[in-house]
Amino acid sequence: MLGTLLLQTAVAGVGISKLGAAIGAAIAVVGAGLGIGKIGSSAMEAIARQPEASGDIRTNMIIVAALIEGVALLAVVVCLLVFFL
Repeated sequence: MLGTLLLQTAVAGVGISKLGAAIGAAIAVVGAGLGIGKIGSSAMEAIARQPEASGDIRTNMIIVAALIEGVALLAVVVCLLVFFL
């Protein structure tokens, strides 16, 4: 399947770098989604075990989720720059 996709892009005149940029953006978005999902599930388990620490856990969860979102946004921007330039 990947071979036919590469062949189609080569025939259509689209560079392999553009295909790589698109795949890179997709991997960045999927990775960020999985990371934030893992953070959310771990935070809910931690809050269930220690309800008195829910404020600290929630604060840390939001900070880490924002950092992951920032890295994913940076990766998507770099991939878009490669795609359009």
